[in-house]
Amino acid sequence: MAKGSKCQFIFLATLLLVDTIQSYLMSGTDENGVKTLVYLSPKFELGPGSVINKYYYDIDFPRGHIAVKSFDAEVIDEAGNSIPLYETYLHHWVAVNYYQRRGVETPKYHSSVGFQKSNYISAGNNGVCAQVLSQFFGLGSETRKTSNNVPDPYGIEFGNPAVIPAGYDEKWLLNVHAIDTRGAENRLGCTECRCDLYNVTVDEYGHNLDPSYVGGLRCCYDETRCRLKEGFQGVKRSLYLKYTVTYVDWHSSIVPVRVYIFDVTDRWKRSDGISSRHDCLIEYDVESCPAGVTKGGCVHTKSVSIILPTGGNVIYGVAHQHTGGVGSTLHGEDGRVICSSLPIYGEGKEPGNEAGYIVGMSTCYPQPGSVKISNGETLTVKSYYSSEQGHTGVMGLFYILVADSDSSAKLNSSQHAPVGIHKRVLTPDFIVGMALLGIAVLAAVIVAYQRRNQRGDNYEPITM
Repeated sequence: MAKGSKCQFIFLATLLLVDTIQSYLMSGTDENGVKTLVYLSPKFELGPGSVINKYYYDIDFPRGHIAVKSFDAEVIDEAGNSIPLYETYLHHWVAVNYYQRRGVETPKYHSSVGFQKSNYISAGNNGVCAQVLSQFFGLGSETRKTSNNVPDPYGIEFGNPAVIPAGYDEKWLLNVHAIDTRGAENRLGCTECRCDLYNVTVDEYGHNLDPSYVGGLRCCYDETRCRLKEGFQGVKRSLYLKYTVTYVDWHSSIVPVRVYIFDVTDRWKRSDGISSRHDCLIEYDVESCPAGVTKGGCVHTKSVSIILPTGGNVIYGVAHQHTGGVGSTLHGEDGRVICSSLPIYGEGKEPGNEAGYIVGMSTCYPQPGSVKISNGETLTVKSYYSSEQGHTGVMGLFYILVADSDSSAKLNSSQHAPVGIHKRVLTPDFIVGMALLGIAVLAAVIVAYQRRNQRGDNYEPITM
């Protein structure tokens, strides 16, 4: 075989191998119509003390008219290893859909462009803090041990052609906020974004910070750096947010749910008050309790009452808190408990069980139709934190999924197959194994042709 033909054959074989591996990486198990896809965010780099708060537009996400059943995520390195929170603290990740006018260039990631321009329209959840908490999916340090599976026959609907504005395409945005605390002088202070540790006096937009603002998101923005122990040296490394989406193609038997997010910092008031618009501040501080208070009595409580315009059956509920949180409860107008969500603190060193960190939140899965919210009912969210020491930039969010009350008949007649979630977990070891196998195959091909070439080049070419 001529040298040029041999190289051409090897090149084509390499392309075939790469295409095969890529196809496998993007594929997912299809059991009873359930599909699972595993994706990686764009690569981001972190060195000791550094912060990233990136916005990635038009990320990979299942297309078409679908019902999402779960959305899981975690931070991994280039080898696919899970990264512990005491090395890279995942402050939050959120995913939100939006509509982009066809023919318009996708925004460059890293910064938030907002959706004020007509070329981009925010889709977002059903409220109530739509301006600042529009995500459908999103968690923080608790992401590995917080269940977010949507039970049958319910689903979160996306890609409905009747909803997408004419001339636009539905796309997805991913926001990742992570802090590298390797070698940090005060690891908790870095994760709570204390301004003195970041040595900042202005926010990311150049606005001066009020002296009373001592910690929070305005001090740990993209490319800031938290104070390290003197002399500490560490390498910069490349990381990814791995996210797994489980979904089914939309079917008339699926019952759609609405997604609501409540925030205890919401300054909303009734229409006869000062403000009728929801003003969610997202974060707040917890002052340490006075000296002399018994240990068990140091609990800080923050609450808010809001009206839910459209009620229904509660399908799922979960809270979001930071370190120091001891639980959150959503109450109905009559004081009944709709859902209580408690933090799960880690006790070890392995990823998903890091001591001192919230590694999960308990969830509520009421029996369908057993927990109802009336239209226009006033709900109260209460968030509890330990105040044995002060905390800055904490959160008190509550997520619920609600289905229409008149969906009961649909539940009884539904023929939708039960969703047993089966995930094909594509581990880095498997990927490496596939790559090594491919290299071995290519090497064997090269050796075979070299030997064949040594015997002579009088072989007939393979034709199709």
